[in-house]
Amino acid sequence: MIRDAAALNLPVRDALPSLRAALEGPGSAVLCAPPGTGKTTLVPLALAGLLDASEGVRRVVVAEPRRIAARAAARRMAWMLGEKVGESVGYTVRGERVVGPHARVEVVTTGVLLQRLQRDQELAGVDVVVIDECHERHLDADTVAAFLVDVRAALRPELRLVAASATTDAEGWARILGGAPVVEARGIAHPVEVVWAPPARAVRPPHGMRVDPALLTHVAAVVRRALAERDGDVLCFLPGVGEIARVAGQLGGLGDVEVLQVHGRAPAAVQDAVLAGSPGRRVVLATSVAESSLTVPGVRVVVDSGLAREPRVDHARGLSALATVRASQAAGRQRAGRAGREAPGAVYRCWAEAEDGRLARFPAPEIKVADLAAFALQAACWGDPDASGLALLDPPPGGAMAAAREVLTAVGAVDATGRVTERGARMARVGLHPRLARALLDAAPLVGTRRAAEVVALLSEEPPREYGDDLAAAWRAARRGQDGYAARWRAETRRLASAAGGQDRAAASGAGSDERVAGVVAAMAFPERVARAAGGGAYLMANGTRAELRPGSSLTGAEWIAVAVADRPVGAGHARVLLGAQIDEDGARSAAAPLCSERDEVAWSGGDLVARHVERLGAIELAVRPLKDPDPHLVREALLAGLREEGAGLLKWSRGARELRERLAFVHRHLGAPWPDVSEGALHARVDEWLEPELSKARRRADLGRIDAGQALGRLLPWATGEAVRLDELAPERLEVPSGSRIRIDYSDPGQPVLAVKLQEMFGLAETPRIAAGQVPVVVHLLSPAGRPAAVTADLASFWREGYRAVRAELRGRYPKHPWPEDPASAEPTRYTKARQAREGGSA
Repeated sequence: MIRDAAALNLPVRDALPSLRAALEGPGSAVLCAPPGTGKTTLVPLALAGLLDASEGVRRVVVAEPRRIAARAAARRMAWMLGEKVGESVGYTVRGERVVGPHARVEVVTTGVLLQRLQRDQELAGVDVVVIDECHERHLDADTVAAFLVDVRAALRPELRLVAASATTDAEGWARILGGAPVVEARGIAHPVEVVWAPPARAVRPPHGMRVDPALLTHVAAVVRRALAERDGDVLCFLPGVGEIARVAGQLGGLGDVEVLQVHGRAPAAVQDAVLAGSPGRRVVLATSVAESSLTVPGVRVVVDSGLAREPRVDHARGLSALATVRASQAAGRQRAGRAGREAPGAVYRCWAEAEDGRLARFPAPEIKVADLAAFALQAACWGDPDASGLALLDPPPGGAMAAAREVLTAVGAVDATGRVTERGARMARVGLHPRLARALLDAAPLVGTRRAAEVVALLSEEPPREYGDDLAAAWRAARRGQDGYAARWRAETRRLASAAGGQDRAAASGAGSDERVAGVVAAMAFPERVARAAGGGAYLMANGTRAELRPGSSLTGAEWIAVAVADRPVGAGHARVLLGAQIDEDGARSAAAPLCSERDEVAWSGGDLVARHVERLGAIELAVRPLKDPDPHLVREALLAGLREEGAGLLKWSRGARELRERLAFVHRHLGAPWPDVSEGALHARVDEWLEPELSKARRRADLGRIDAGQALGRLLPWATGEAVRLDELAPERLEVPSGSRIRIDYSDPGQPVLAVKLQEMFGLAETPRIAAGQVPVVVHLLSPAGRPAAVTADLASFWREGYRAVRAELRGRYPKHPWPEDPASAEPTRYTKARQAREGGSA
């Protein structure tokens, strides 16, 4: 039955007995088989009984992560059997099904299998499911595995399940599958030599989507080196379409060597040509779509840039983006394996060997980093809205699930408890992200089923960049297009039109320009991204995020746009519009009706209270008028916000008020309760106790400035306990010194109170004055007769003994009219010169 007898000797064949035993026993298994050993092609044929009729007939479904891999695997298996695709082996991907009535192996994408499980949980007629390349940790694959575990536990214990990969967390998958045996195929198809080829000079690490051009130049040079040093075709892995194009541009002048570009958006004809092989020599530049499940004929050499793209989601802004990251060790092994599929090969790794051990072991699970709205809807349809009962290798992050539930609630897919609604079940059956399903179902009656389906098809697979960033213009380009994208778009349009109701219906209001229709559909899919011009070429989206168009965008000048695709570059505070459509205000209001609000707003803004009536669409102000008689409660809250922002300095602070606050702060610091804390935070926390009733009567900043802060602070003194009367005792405003003068104490220094007094007035005082019930000495600033600082001390006795002599020697010549006794501790204090002191004494 096998066309090529050599295929029967693929290394994985030795593992088939153990695999069969596991499926006949526990009913599930984890199959670990290196690349090129026949895991994807030989195992499904064997499990279906297509290698040996005595094995019995089974129907096997193989789930692949990508469409290109599903088609390629099916074609390879059909070729091995000497048949056409669709006979014993067929495939189903979104928008394309090639499966005959007698097919025993069907290769599907994980997304297709997910939809099938939601329609038929029992998978009637299926005996074995193989989840291939489970190491990639795509969200659909993780979800399919979890659902299948439920099916085996509750409905079909006889259903066999295999998780297969060349590099995976075997123990984790075995645990998820209920303690399934791990079956290993240890042999490799052919040896692969590793050549370390780091750049001669350091290159900048990836940042956001950016890749250092120097690295791409180096990768192109390594490709040329590989062509010179090795035989066979070269498969080069790059992170994205843009990098592929740039490297292709640097590979000119290769003579008879053909350069091909393979990625998820490449036309099916190009993908098929790459997989069909060629008598000439080729360089295949590919993204991670060629990383697994595929044999590219003729490839003997892999050049690995070491980079990959992973999704990142800013849940707060509702924006998704791709980030360029270092590929994991598992991805590196998968890529290297492409070189040893048909003969001994080599992999040129564009990084140093020392770096390899620092790479992540496995790719980041998509469930940890992706938008989870579609996953949350699938879980709700399955009957487990929070996914707590699903057998998942990694639980979904709580924040991402909360954001997903908000989206699902907004589009009517789930109710307040998180349970799926009838509308949500219909949206799930469409096989789109819930946002796009909502746009399709709700826009069809308004603009016509066919037109709604066409625009949604554009949004479900982002059009090529050459189509531009204007959704309406891209729509027209797709209609005219003869490229691979346009062909896929037409097929998807037919599928979506059928899912939306089949017949093309349009309400009377459905007539309209392409621009209007594109704007309505995009706004329905992403209502929080309707945006209004904010000046300077920027837009403010309803979600509060600023967005900017690309230079030269045809959308420039539009007052309103509906942003369909946007990202936020790493480190940028604004979003970047990648695809959008013009829309008018009425269309924006209609599509984003739940975000529309009208209310009185009283806030502290620009240093004063602002009261206004505002009509909003999310963060976008539609209309504003002054509010003449605002709610007193709102006014009070706004004034409190002003006090919180600017502090109690908004009040009227006389010198006495400031000094009272400083004295209270001093007593609280040294004696604690019941003396109040008068710091900004503490005053704000007790505002009801000291600022009423004046605060409730205030209506603006000027009213706050008329409130006597000293009088208000007095309300915080401990009057109830009788302690308030001791304030002058514990923290006196003034202190009487030996000369009889009453000198003001300065409490502004948070360390210690300061008494600034002329030196002669302190004669005869042996000890430093103390306050706060004798606990705290004042710091004495001794001044010259002219009032200038002469000495500072907190220990007068020590100063008289040790410091005074130097001060006396310095100042007696400068101020000869004033007394400078040799023994100040026993001298008579005075405020006067020697002559006046004598006169005052005589008159006495």
